[in-house]
Amino acid sequence: MDTGDASRCRFPGARRATAVAILIALGTGPVAAQDRPAPARAAPRPAPAAGAPADPAFEAMKAGFEALPEADRKALQDALVWTGDFNAVVSGAFGRRTFEALNAYGARAGGADPLDPRGRAALLAAGAAARNAARFRAAVDPGTGAVMGVPERLLAKRTALPSGTRWQSQDGRVTLESRAFPPGAESLDALFEKATAPLPGRKVTYKLRRPDTVVVTAETGPGLSYIRYASGPEGVRGFLLGYDRALAPEVDRLVIAVANAFVPFPDPAAVPAAQLPSGPGPATRAANPAPQPQAAAPLRPASLSPAPATGAGLAVAPGRVLTAAAVLEGCAQPRVGATPARVLATDPAGLALLDVPGAPAPLRPAIRTEPVGAEESVIALAPGPDGVQAAPGEARGGDVIAALQPGSGGAPVLDRSGVLVGLVARYPAAPRRVAGVVPPARLPIVPARAITAFLAAQGVAPAPPPPGGGPGAVAPAVVGITCR
Repeated sequence: MDTGDASRCRFPGARRATAVAILIALGTGPVAAQDRPAPARAAPRPAPAAGAPADPAFEAMKAGFEALPEADRKALQDALVWTGDFNAVVSGAFGRRTFEALNAYGARAGGADPLDPRGRAALLAAGAAARNAARFRAAVDPGTGAVMGVPERLLAKRTALPSGTRWQSQDGRVTLESRAFPPGAESLDALFEKATAPLPGRKVTYKLRRPDTVVVTAETGPGLSYIRYASGPEGVRGFLLGYDRALAPEVDRLVIAVANAFVPFPDPAAVPAAQLPSGPGPATRAANPAPQPQAAAPLRPASLSPAPATGAGLAVAPGRVLTAAAVLEGCAQPRVGATPARVLATDPAGLALLDVPGAPAPLRPAIRTEPVGAEESVIALAPGPDGVQAAPGEARGGDVIAALQPGSGGAPVLDRSGVLVGLVARYPAAPRRVAGVVPPARLPIVPARAITAFLAAQGVAPAPPPPGGGPGAVAPAVVGITCR
């Protein structure tokens, strides 16, 4: 497919998606205080006139947001992309769009504050659940050397190209292609001219030319095309994305996520060796390359520092915490926070119930009765240095495959609707690490049916379902367990 011939290769797209994709290109420069806007939305609101009273709600939320570390701010914006509330650049900067997105999410979550510790954990878990549902993977593309984010559930077909990679949906209505040109082979000016050249049946709706970036979107009959290129010492790298406009409700946020994840020239020192293409350039990649998925960094499932907890537990009744028995092996004095815990009961399935006076508000999530499907998307919630962390994963037989970090034994595993699938039964004492992070690994789980039987035997009555539902509603009941 010729670079400038997006209209002939069925790169359809949705009307709103044209604009939401454009906004990501605007993130290549400094970010304005109002967030980088999505052109699909209305024009940005005018700044308040001089002397106009400040908006107390806006200023209060801004202060709370900007008090967080940059990584946490970006993580929240990324989660809001996946919840469908934010269609701007994930930059960590606070503006009107971040304010409106946080308010929209908070309203759906029953008025919860998305910036307090529990609210943040719930928001991150909700975003991770949506990201995991799309099986979104950000990894180095062996065809180009760029980091590409790909929704693998939708774009299940992958083909190696001479200078990149093509991902497509099964019906061909969504296509993503990466491209790489060695130094001197193509210039941004030439690519820009090809992408904006008049063609029958195509209308260019947006074009951006910067010294190191090109973005062009166009209507192409039934849909829309989006092209982005970036230049650097290693040449030019970019991607083309398109989809049928009828798929806009499903694909709009995927467009934003793909563009936000794109890193044309990643720092090799920051990428695990297994992620790097072999040889000096795209042409030397191995046959049938398969990018290894990275942990979803914006969602913080893979902290670079070990979690302080020995394991995880779930508050299921007043003063009662459920965990995996393996967490307590060799643990003479378990504690939840600063509170000593006492083992009330264990069972052969690998479960334990702790007496923890003053434990967090209990939550007895619905327990799944039907079997988990092969490779079904799930999410684990585990304590971490900065609160509860969400780890997207897949069910595989009686196990879960996820990038869980140390301290995740006993972590609840839920399906996308927030129904409990099981608990992580055991976590390895010395997990394998790549660049200081534990990559996705296969871990056994105690199944839901065993949990149901154990809690019933201990007289633990079901608690009311959490408001709002979903995995994020379970996060406030997840606790860390330490041993002395």
